[in-house]
Amino acid sequence: MGSLFDELRSALHAVWMRRTLALATAWMVCVVGWVAVSRIPDSYESKARVLVELRQVLPSDGGVAAAGQQQDIDRIRQTLTSSVNLEKVVRGTDLAKTVTKPADLAARIAGLQKAIKLTAQQDNLFEIAVTGADPAICRQVVEKLIALFRDNKLADSRDESSQSLAFLDQQLAERQQALQAAETKRAEFQTRFLGSLPGTGSLDDRIGAAQQQLQQIESDLAAAQSGLSAVNAQMAGTPASVAGQGGGPVGTGPARARLADLQAQLSDARARGFTEAHPDVVALKRQIAGAQAAAAREPSGGSGGGSFANPLYLSLRSMQADKAAQVAALSQRRAQIQGDLAALSAKLSQAPQAASEQGQIDRDYQVLKDQYAKLLADREQLRISSQAQSQTDAVKFSVIDPPTQPRAPRSPNRPMLLTAVLVAGLGAGMAAAFLLSKLRTTFDTATRLERASGMPVIGSIGEVITPRQRARRRKQLQHFLGGVAGLGVAYAAILLVGMLHHAAGA
Repeated sequence: MGSLFDELRSALHAVWMRRTLALATAWMVCVVGWVAVSRIPDSYESKARVLVELRQVLPSDGGVAAAGQQQDIDRIRQTLTSSVNLEKVVRGTDLAKTVTKPADLAARIAGLQKAIKLTAQQDNLFEIAVTGADPAICRQVVEKLIALFRDNKLADSRDESSQSLAFLDQQLAERQQALQAAETKRAEFQTRFLGSLPGTGSLDDRIGAAQQQLQQIESDLAAAQSGLSAVNAQMAGTPASVAGQGGGPVGTGPARARLADLQAQLSDARARGFTEAHPDVVALKRQIAGAQAAAAREPSGGSGGGSFANPLYLSLRSMQADKAAQVAALSQRRAQIQGDLAALSAKLSQAPQAASEQGQIDRDYQVLKDQYAKLLADREQLRISSQAQSQTDAVKFSVIDPPTQPRAPRSPNRPMLLTAVLVAGLGAGMAAAFLLSKLRTTFDTATRLERASGMPVIGSIGEVITPRQRARRRKQLQHFLGGVAGLGVAYAAILLVGMLHHAAGA
């Protein structure tokens, strides 16, 4: 720590011994720097904030229309600083007075491209800022840019809508021709390959549909055959006629008639596949048991004997005829579908590429159909939106903050620059004095001489100053302090002039 302190003290002593050089260097750097700062032109800035409100014109627009309008606004904001628009700005402001030849116009446009800044602050709110040497021209440029933004939005919306409608009409005409060609090709293929085949759709679709129908009919036929077998078994155990007494029919009593009806219902339930544990079968058996007891107690009518038709057998016979007709119809339908499958399989074996060709034709036709429907819907939506925008105010343009008239320059920050020049001048003076001390090697203490020479220093003799030398050194110190004070006064004067200039501009 002591060594560092010695080095610092030595450096300060070296600078102090050459303080005249340091002061002269500081004055030179400050004068040059202050002149350079004073020659920097003032730059003014005019600002304005605008708001673009996107209002939904049609209920069906949703977020698509709003996104399209937002893209339009972003596009106009990006093209607002194009050369064409900036030429309009130059000719519509006082900048036109400075244009005498095409080269001047190009220079003004290039300058505006650097001076204009568009900043998006929120969704639909953004700021227009223009910087320049003339505050009045800055404000005129901002006003002209706002007018161009409003005009471009209205004109571009109408132009873009008409161009989009024309493009959609052209695309629709092309898609319509392609769709008609696809329909003709599809109809020719249907007539050539599938005209005599059953079903609808492609070969694979027809074969799949026929197989599903065949599986369903096989299931229905098995159920019908099972029902017919059950009826046949019931008929085998049921007599076709019953014997009567006294010449009167057996079934004339109410109890026996009810018993016969319940037995017929039980046979019908079994024919439908109901098991013995089914609730309906159990209930019918219980009722039959009660009816049999009532029929046994019922007296027989008439006298004499005879043979009469059994009502239960007649009922089973009618059910047998229905089941047989159902089985026959299902068998015929199965044979028909099997024939259709055979015809489809034969066609597919004769022309194996027909299925893939039809699939490609159908896919192409469906793609063209979907594209045509989408283009037709887009054109109708665009037409309605264009009419609505032309009759209503879909985009509301508002100037939140009007263009400002700058009074004080935005840049440069002269006090800061002047202070920086002063600090740089003082630092340059001290650095020059320190470097000069390094070029001329001297030793300000005995310790530094002993360290540099490697030999012991026995002692040192102090400097003897005469009164004349002391007076001369005092005078030099006064001159040095006067120079430092003059530098400070010059700095303060320049700051005061800058403040008065800003006050006069404001």
